[in-house]
Amino acid sequence: MADHNPTAAAAAAKLPIEGKRNMLITSALPYVNNVPHLGNIIGCVLSADVFARYCRMRGYNCIYICGTDEYGTATETKAMEENCSPKEICDKYHAIHKEVYEWFNICFDEFGRTSSPQQTEICHAIFKKLLENNWLSESTMQQLFCDKCQRFLADRFVEGNCPTPGCNYDSARGDQCEKCGKLLNPTELLDPRCKVCQNTPHIRETNHLFLELPLLEDKLEDYINSMSVAGGWSQNAIQATHAWLREGLKPRCITRDLKWGVPVPLEKFKDKVFYVWFDAPIGYVSITSCYTTEWEKWWKNPENVELYQFMGKDNVPFHTVMFPSTLLGTGENWTLMKTISVTEYLNYEAGKFSKSKGVGVFGNDAKHTNIPVEVWRYYLLTNRPEVSDTLFTWADLQAKLNSELLSNLGNFINRVLSFIAKEPGSGYGSIIPEAQGAESHSSTKALGDKVGSYVEQYIEAMEKVKLKQGLKIAMSISSEGNAYLQECQFWKLYKEDRSSCSVVMKTSVGLVYLVACLLEPFMPSFSLGVLAQLNLPLEVQVSLSDEKCEVERAKRPWEILPAGHKIGTPAPLFKELKNEEVEFFREKFAGSQADRIAKAEAEINKNADKLKETKISGTS
Repeated sequence: MADHNPTAAAAAAKLPIEGKRNMLITSALPYVNNVPHLGNIIGCVLSADVFARYCRMRGYNCIYICGTDEYGTATETKAMEENCSPKEICDKYHAIHKEVYEWFNICFDEFGRTSSPQQTEICHAIFKKLLENNWLSESTMQQLFCDKCQRFLADRFVEGNCPTPGCNYDSARGDQCEKCGKLLNPTELLDPRCKVCQNTPHIRETNHLFLELPLLEDKLEDYINSMSVAGGWSQNAIQATHAWLREGLKPRCITRDLKWGVPVPLEKFKDKVFYVWFDAPIGYVSITSCYTTEWEKWWKNPENVELYQFMGKDNVPFHTVMFPSTLLGTGENWTLMKTISVTEYLNYEAGKFSKSKGVGVFGNDAKHTNIPVEVWRYYLLTNRPEVSDTLFTWADLQAKLNSELLSNLGNFINRVLSFIAKEPGSGYGSIIPEAQGAESHSSTKALGDKVGSYVEQYIEAMEKVKLKQGLKIAMSISSEGNAYLQECQFWKLYKEDRSSCSVVMKTSVGLVYLVACLLEPFMPSFSLGVLAQLNLPLEVQVSLSDEKCEVERAKRPWEILPAGHKIGTPAPLFKELKNEEVEFFREKFAGSQADRIAKAEAEINKNADKLKETKISGTS
């Protein structure tokens, strides 16, 4: 099984193939002003990676596109905080994101950036089409102006009290309240303050361009009504979209008084840039154009390409209303989103993960815990917040690792391979035995039927992007394997009925391979480890394609691996997580990142003072 190498993919870009299933997969472009936390990772990039790996395993022709979202106010704000240019912020955090995702084994075909020349070029082309087709209007709007900073304040440069009845959150941003999720305009905030200097801004008039969503409403509703059914949109996506439609679509401002962004290509608006929510989704297209110059074969080919998009629930309206309206307004034949997979929030211990407040476990923290990446991936995916918010707790991580991965999955594989590896006389000398008469071995045949049915259910769940269910089904097969080993009592059969024992072991080793295949999308490094222990060439991709009848073969696990094949050296695949380690992590990641830094600095100062005291007392 080859771990798909993005650099190799770049050498020969994949294009849609006539008559094949062509899948274009994107995940929400992570914003570049911070290190991604586990909630971000499961919400978009990890979920999309699992689905892309599943599609490759099924033999579909698919590409997975992502990158950092780099323009807009949040980058300018961060640059001010860190006293450098927006470009330097983007370079710094793009590298951090890339490194975190590489560690998590996220396998993009292209991981790009929205601050590229291609982004400007494609944005301008789309904008000009909208202008030609009269879907844009110009309007004067009232905006907050800070006298001290001498600038109009874009939405994220303003904070204040949320105007939504019953919310009263005092740090709502000018574009959205983090607490109640309501989209806002900066002028609606109560007691607004400039995020840079904390002064109270006042209202002034400024000219902006608007996308006339009400005029596009009919086209948009036709698209939503047909595609939400055809693409099986998740319930939370449908609800968020209809909430927008119910409120009535309003013209949406697509320009901002900022420096950092795609410049508006009109003389009158030369001091403005596009609003990040107008240009960010166009990033999917521009990043694909960095992957291949023939990007239109993916993006302007709705007859042959299915577009699947992954994101957290706060991003939904921009993908189901704003982006499709933008593309529909060009009058061109765009590939519009077929399926949207939306996650709720993953919360941390007692509260919310927060990038801005630094609360929770961040991508780079996970790496430094020495807990293997497959454990992190497994835990996040079993906890994927598909229909409601879920909770990350260290105790739950420990329980799932120790009972599900170690006692169920690892134990099953180790029992099978260790027994085959035993010397002849007590095992099979590492050689997979023949399985004569497996069909007539009743418990083996019953197991095959059950496993075949599980594989069908797995495929059905994964096709509908029910990843959590797919993972659960794959893990059930390893539980079935354990129960089968217990029921057959292979260690007794070895002495009493060698040929039945051989059937049991050949069937079980086939299951080991099958489980490694089914779990590859979820835990690719684990599957590589299993294949190495099975002594199978790692460059052979795991496959579960209909063309090769591999799904059918799952019903006969005793046929999956050939007799006479010599396995490698078995070794434990998982290590127990102990109570004291859990306590250590809970303590270490308590509070916010800022608290943790302050605590570490206080510790250093305390030690330095102790050292001084020691030296002084030593010299007296």
